[in-house]
Amino acid sequence: MSKTLVVDIGGTHVKLLMAGVDQREFDSGQQMQPADFVAKMNEATRDWKIDNISIGFPSVVRSGNVVKEPKHLGTGWIGFDFQSSLNRPTQVINDAAMQALGSYHVGRMLFLGLGTGLGSAFVLEKMLFSLELGDLPYREREKIENFLGIPGIDRLGEKGWKDEVIFAVTQLKLSFIADYVVLGGGNVHRFEQLPEGIERGKNENAFLGGVRLWETAPNDTTPQWKIF
Repeated sequence: MSKTLVVDIGGTHVKLLMAGVDQREFDSGQQMQPADFVAKMNEATRDWKIDNISIGFPSVVRSGNVVKEPKHLGTGWIGFDFQSSLNRPTQVINDAAMQALGSYHVGRMLFLGLGTGLGSAFVLEKMLFSLELGDLPYREREKIENFLGIPGIDRLGEKGWKDEVIFAVTQLKLSFIADYVVLGGGNVHRFEQLPEGIERGKNENAFLGGVRLWETAPNDTTPQWKIF
């Protein structure tokens, strides 16, 4: 079995996960550019044997290429060649999409990540669709992530924010005709209970999603999952 390194790039930390070893991480932040990332990652994993790499990146990714600079990192990411720089087979997808891939179990699933903003993805059978629902227009001509992300907690208070999240998530579930919604991200822990049809994501789902990226059909090299 190949050893897959799963890299979860966030606005404050980069998490490194691989089966059989302890999780490692290093700081990221608004000054981190691609060269900084490569140097820190090579240093942090210098004693690991790695066959391939899955990267969850906090911005828009199309066909494995970053096409929009991230909000909470430095610049220079658009078009950056991760595979050549890391010198290993590498796949890059949106970070919320990677968590969604690891969260999926059946049917039509909508994933929403409650963090600084609103991460989102949709999974149907073996197809994964990255979304940017955080940019949807919402109340007072603002974006929905300003209400469901951290800014919403500041403006609505925790109870008001929770009510807003459940209302919006219920409507999005109906809009996508989803069988269920998985809520992930750093703020899902604020909910003690969730309504029927809305599930709590698990921390290990990002790792499972990164591993699933490399799954192939039996006796074939065709990828099991289609990434859109």
